[in-house]
Amino acid sequence: MLTRENRSMDQMIEHTYLSIRGLKLHIAHVGKGETATLLFVHGFPEVWYSWRHQMVAAAAAGFRAIAPDFPGYGLSEPPADLAQASWQGLMNDLLAIMDSLSISKEPGRAEADFGRFDTRRIMRTIYILFSKSEIPVAKQGQEIMDLADESTPMPQWFTDEDLSAYANLYEKSGFMTAIQIPYRTKAAKAVCAKPRFEMPMFVIMGQKDYILKFPALKEYMSSEKLKEIAPDYEITYIPEGSHFVQEQFPDLVNQLMIGFVNKHV
Repeated sequence: MLTRENRSMDQMIEHTYLSIRGLKLHIAHVGKGETATLLFVHGFPEVWYSWRHQMVAAAAAGFRAIAPDFPGYGLSEPPADLAQASWQGLMNDLLAIMDSLSISKEPGRAEADFGRFDTRRIMRTIYILFSKSEIPVAKQGQEIMDLADESTPMPQWFTDEDLSAYANLYEKSGFMTAIQIPYRTKAAKAVCAKPRFEMPMFVIMGQKDYILKFPALKEYMSSEKLKEIAPDYEITYIPEGSHFVQEQFPDLVNQLMIGFVNKHV
């Protein structure tokens, strides 16, 4: 039985349908959003109704509250092919819902940091910071892009011509997609339970690559664990090499690379 409170609550919450990735998805929403928008996401076996109390409270506090029914839940259509259902698909649905409702998405920290500068300044700072042997860490009140300015010299091996080439190549695309893929994307489930490289593998790294300061990676690279996936592998460390070793010492890397390939053809 619905109480008066429940009936009043249900009357406050509005309902609409959006076409998202070819599916008709149900969206419950309430509030004008003078403060911000809150997105309520349910699990199993819940639907939008699970958040009814919080939605009304959020609206009363000045927020816009939105609660979708995921595909195949409640009033939303199920996907035609369940094999296509994935976490990434759900994330895409949520982003599409926000776009459809004209909700601005708060940029991540890196996006906001990069958004202050043009592509040339961004590339310049990246090559300055990440060619060093220490992990660049921003202090309280700083962002990564604050750790170098126009007076900070670039690495000697990275020329103005190189910088212009990178800046021109990124001028059209920008960095928003590049910083998502592959570093923020979840790897797809491996087809093989125990993947192995049956062919010979050769790794060339700079001894001063900052990533070796991450203990877990350094331990992995120096242990026998790598042999579990690549039984026939070699690693060569270039003593003064940085993260960008192939650009820093191109002739040496070329020599090592060609020499390795020639041994196995």
